[in-house]
Amino acid sequence: MDGEHFTPARLSRGRSKGRSWVRFGGTSWWPLILLAFPLLALMVVPPVALLSKISPAMFFRYVGTSAVAQAILLSLWTSAASLAITILFGTPLAYILGRGRFVGKNVLEVLIDWPIVLPPAVAGIALLMTLGRRGLIGGWLARAGVEIPFTPIAVIIAQTFVACPYYIKAASLGLGSVSQEILDAAALDGASRLQRFFDVTFPLAFRSLVVGAALTWSRALGEFGATIIFAGNYPGRTQTMPLAVYIGFEIDIHQALTLAAILLIISFGLLIGIRAGFSKT
Repeated sequence: MDGEHFTPARLSRGRSKGRSWVRFGGTSWWPLILLAFPLLALMVVPPVALLSKISPAMFFRYVGTSAVAQAILLSLWTSAASLAITILFGTPLAYILGRGRFVGKNVLEVLIDWPIVLPPAVAGIALLMTLGRRGLIGGWLARAGVEIPFTPIAVIIAQTFVACPYYIKAASLGLGSVSQEILDAAALDGASRLQRFFDVTFPLAFRSLVVGAALTWSRALGEFGATIIFAGNYPGRTQTMPLAVYIGFEIDIHQALTLAAILLIISFGLLIGIRAGFSKT
């Protein structure tokens, strides 16, 4: 075979062409771009259209109203509580799924994924049938004088139920990707199981944990279906931002637009912040 086909110059030009093709330097990408454009437009145009309907004056006028302020405050502290509960109890579960090998693991993974594919309204009814006055557990709680439905606690439970799988899945993938050889080397150096987790496993899986936490918080912040059925829609008590958007759409469209814009900005800013933070690492 003629060796000139493999000269460094030819190989360099080949690599350069490969990079330019990946960077849209070739025309062969255009059919794919045109095919993807309708879906991309569907994802981009509606948020832009929403923001275009809100003037700064209208935004600041409504964001200071009591209904909007109460909804914002309730959403922030309940979603933060939901995230804290998820991290506290979800991290051990994610560690078991990521590092463990046991019978029934696939079944457990399906059960954890279930809330992701379950319709939110069905999730709300399921929670009500569990913790309501005549529910499987709620009946006992009611006789003890404890009522959970239609309270802020119900909001937190609904948010946690639908959002926690996002953290558990991301965290289990991150924790499971840590090399066992690295952990064995740390054990040989005298590190205890707890030291190996906090000094080795946790730093290496940190990116996945943060991404999972961000997705969980964002999902909890935007939860609607399960909350409105299990917790109700009471202003100042259980009315979160998504619920206030729903009511505002029927009563005051400007209030709905303001809250929708806040949720949109928070979610977009969260994703940008995560990508910017990890791009520097």
